[in-house]
Amino acid sequence: MKEQDRTAVCNRTERKEENVRVRNVKTGEIGFTFGCTEEGGTIQVRLQNGQLDSWVAADCEEVPE
Repeated sequence: MKEQDRTAVCNRTERKEENVRVRNVKTGEIGFTFGCTEEGGTIQVRLQNGQLDSWVAADCEEVPE
């Protein structure tokens, strides 16, 4: 995910309280955002099975609903 895309996803997640659907391009897992860490460049996601995880933003891409 490019920096511009990460910023847009994080703004929607943290300012508009949206859960954006993203995919980890390395693992293929799908999750929904619930937070971002600017310092570490990570996106916190809730996986489809309910588990929580943190992914490096560069490994993510937004998935249309």
